[in-house]
Amino acid sequence: MTNFSELGLTDAILRAVTGEGYTVPTPIQAQTIPYLLQGRDVLGIAQTGTGKTAAFALPILQRLSENPRKAMPKSTRALILTPTRELALQIDEGFKTYGRHLNLKRAVVFGGVSQRPQVGALRQGIDILVATPGRLLDLMNQRHIDLCSVEIFVLDEADRMLDMGFIRDVRTIAAKVPTKRQTLLFSATMPSAVDGLVKGLLKDFARVEVTPESTTVERIAQRVMLVAKEDKRSLLGDVLKDSSVSRAIVFTRTKHCANRVAEQLQKTGVAADAIHGNKSQGARQRSLAAFKDGKVRVLVATDIAARGIDVDHISHVINFELPMEPESYVHRIGRTARAGTEGIALSFCDASERGQLRAIERAIRQSIPVDVTHAYHGKVSMTGGTTEEAPQRRGRNNRRGGGGGRNGGGGGKSWGRKSRAA
Repeated sequence: MTNFSELGLTDAILRAVTGEGYTVPTPIQAQTIPYLLQGRDVLGIAQTGTGKTAAFALPILQRLSENPRKAMPKSTRALILTPTRELALQIDEGFKTYGRHLNLKRAVVFGGVSQRPQVGALRQGIDILVATPGRLLDLMNQRHIDLCSVEIFVLDEADRMLDMGFIRDVRTIAAKVPTKRQTLLFSATMPSAVDGLVKGLLKDFARVEVTPESTTVERIAQRVMLVAKEDKRSLLGDVLKDSSVSRAIVFTRTKHCANRVAEQLQKTGVAADAIHGNKSQGARQRSLAAFKDGKVRVLVATDIAARGIDVDHISHVINFELPMEPESYVHRIGRTARAGTEGIALSFCDASERGQLRAIERAIRQSIPVDVTHAYHGKVSMTGGTTEEAPQRRGRNNRRGGGGGRNGGGGGKSWGRKSRAA
């Protein structure tokens, strides 16, 4: 088994890594870092929670520190583009942690806050810039930043970038970066639009794929709970009565629904908060901090936060509403089972969402077991409407809200079309 000490990293970086308690790299790190230290372009395909940030941060820190030069005013030597504010802050924190023994300047820029301190940080020139596309373009148009000195260009979460409509911004930014550079592109999935970006941005690249495309993390126990739409809030309340649900993220499709669910939970005495794009950056950071510190037990989020929440020991992800895009399901449940732990993903599905459930099962190439033990199972008809409550069949290993084994076994049964193995 490879250790970090075998990857060719410098002592300064190894000290920072071991100081965080890491000795064995994840597969994406072990396979990617050697290529990047050689200066190769890399396409990395891996799910969230697999250690992608360190996979590119460690070699970037090493390459910049081994070739020291002062960045020109209003310029950066390494540019990392990422889709959300939360993810930008998370990546910047990673560079801070792993580069603590190096004399490299960093900055992070994103929208929703005053640009004044960001402009000030860029004025003298920096080594590493983490940015969201919209704010970076604004600063470029105001001539606060010039990309002519970029040596390393990283496009992180490329598929999510495209989902959020950033494709034109990404291409505009890429056109301003020197053609002689090292380029890294990371993505959880490979839709055709991402494949087009790869062909346009990467040259003679190494492809590193550590998990099959569009599959879920094996350590996550998944279950679907069939429930009428009007009973979803009551079912959520029942699930949260289980003390094993120690730290949970509840996903909704809309900001309005996220607010309503959080407010309802607060009224019932559950420490909950909502996080979505309508909240200010300060409010979002306060909500995340409270969630990380354990002051908030349940965080209700929209998909914009699905990849920007990096919190350890999330016991459950609950899909209060199923996402419209199957790929978003993978990103949502990837918030749990991080750093080698196991996790549980529960999905509430009403009659109107049965098509989305089938699409998810096709995308992950497996059927999701149905939990038949909750109080509302017999009251829902998946062809619309409700039925009289049917007798409940309880499995010995099925606990309300609990795990029941890998992929949600233990008393559940599959529902919908069987997914064929690809």
